[in-house]
Order: sequence, then structure tokens, then C-alpha cells
Amino acid sequence: MKKLKEYRIFFVALMGLLILLLVNRAIGMEALRVTGFSLKEMATVIPPIFILLGLLDVWVPREVMVRYMGEGSGLKGRILAFALGSFAAGPLYGAFPVAAVFMKKGAKFSNIMIFIGAWSTTKIPMLLFEISALGAPFALTRLLVNIPGILIIAYAVTRLISEEEQKKIYAAFAE
Repeated sequence: MKKLKEYRIFFVALMGLLILLLVNRAIGMEALRVTGFSLKEMATVIPPIFILLGLLDVWVPREVMVRYMGEGSGLKGRILAFALGSFAAGPLYGAFPVAAVFMKKGAKFSNIMIFIGAWSTTKIPMLLFEISALGAPFALTRLLVNIPGILIIAYAVTRLISEEEQKKIYAAFAE
């Protein structure tokens, strides 16, 4: 019974979709099509991310992660977090499992926030697309505005979340 409780949101959404199909078949079919497309997209993106995470977890010792992205990493850690997020591929929901592994390996909380911010706004493929579609001045201006924005938001989130709360978050990802 406890297992069913974990999936109650899924069941509520499924019931909503079924009700929508009964009430308005055209909209319900469109919702079903969009849901199927999203599930297919996730099924193609998530497995490679988890394979890479498994390799990261096994191949990169905790000491190395702490040295390069941990509490004493300084500017080096921020740059590495930013670069890893910027060179990443895939949708934003792919960043969260990576961030979880970073937490498990001892990365500093602000570096994880920088990584997520970089993943969401400064990906290199997105920048190249923007240059070709919107022009270099726009793309570079957006990038130059986003870089300090990411840092400001990362440090604001880090300050707003108490150390006790951060420890609880890390504990959720500990081995």
C-alpha cells in the first residue's frame, strides 16, 4: 500500500487524462499525444545520462571531486562548475541527477547551484544556435548578462538556505 502512495500523483494525472478523454476526445487525444512524445523524449535522454553518471560515480573518487569542486576549491571550483554546465547536452531535467552525484561526491553547494544555472542558460549548442538565428550581438549580450546572474543567484540561494537545511539536502544523497 505504501508503494501505491508514492505514485499517487501519477495516478491522479492518469485519471485526469482519462476524464479529459471522456469529456473532450479531441483535446484528450492531443494531451495523450503530447504525453507520449514527452515520455519518448525522456526515454532517449535519461539512459545516456545515467550511464555517464554511473561512470562518474565509479571513476571519479570523492577526494578528486572535493579537491576540484568542494569547499576549498575557490575560483577553480566555480569555473569548473560553470564549464561542466555549459558544455552539457540535454534538457534541464538531466542536470538534477548530475547534481545529485556531485553532492554525493562532496561538491560545494554554491558550485552545484552554478552548475545548474550554467546548464540551464549558457549551453554552448544553445549559444551557437542563438548566434546563427538572432545574431552575435544578441547572443553575446545575453551570455554576458547571464554569467553574473548565475553567480548572483547561486550565492543568493546558498545564503538563503541555512547550513542545517543544506546538510539535510546532502544527507538525502549520501551513500
